[in-house]
Amino acid sequence: MKKEDKEKVVSDLTDRLRSSETVLVADYRGLTMPQIDALRSRLIESGARFSVVKNTLTRRAAEAAGADALLALLEGPSAVAFLEADGDMVAAAKALSDAARETKVLAIKGGVLSGKTVSAEEVESLAKLPPMDVLRGQVLGAIVAPIQVFAGLVAAPLTNLIGLIDARIEQLEAGGDTSGSAAPEPEPAQEEPSVEVTAEEPTEADAEASSSEETTDAEEAPEPAAETTEEESE
Repeated sequence: MKKEDKEKVVSDLTDRLRSSETVLVADYRGLTMPQIDALRSRLIESGARFSVVKNTLTRRAAEAAGADALLALLEGPSAVAFLEADGDMVAAAKALSDAARETKVLAIKGGVLSGKTVSAEEVESLAKLPPMDVLRGQVLGAIVAPIQVFAGLVAAPLTNLIGLIDARIEQLEAGGDTSGSAAPEPEPAQEEPSVEVTAEEPTEADAEASSSEETTDAEEAPEPAAETTEEESE
């Protein structure tokens, strides 16, 4: 390979490493070209680009991109799956795991996730996870569930109170009990018409009644006790 071609390969690999937070590395020795093409197609579906690389050029690209964690995996023939920003790392790991099981030739070396090296066993564990959309739903459910429980606990007393009020209203309507209803306001008292009293001259009947009363008073009054004089006492 000419020097210019090598420089171009290194530049392309450097760009891929800088734009990929996840890369998976496998030993492809023994795979046929149809098998490599089939694996490449499956990885493209999961958002990963699969390339057979030369270790010497990939090391240069890793050093230039600051992906030093990848250097430990570049031993022996290597093929790298570069996961794109919107790629599904679970699906990519599953594609490599299935290819390794079906061909019995492909060997997973490991990978780099967000700058951290992961072993082949960890890649296999990643491949056993549910699909990414299902996994997101499970994580979201685990986050939302406690919020719903808390909201239920907060709203429960208010709900119970409303239920009790509704039940009491139905009870009052069924039994005709008005004790709980507000008492009607009393009507304002009507003012009695004022009576004007005028002085009248006494009639004969009034005079006779007055004379009779004076006579009765005189008869009922006790006689005054006789005074004892000094002469009688001598």
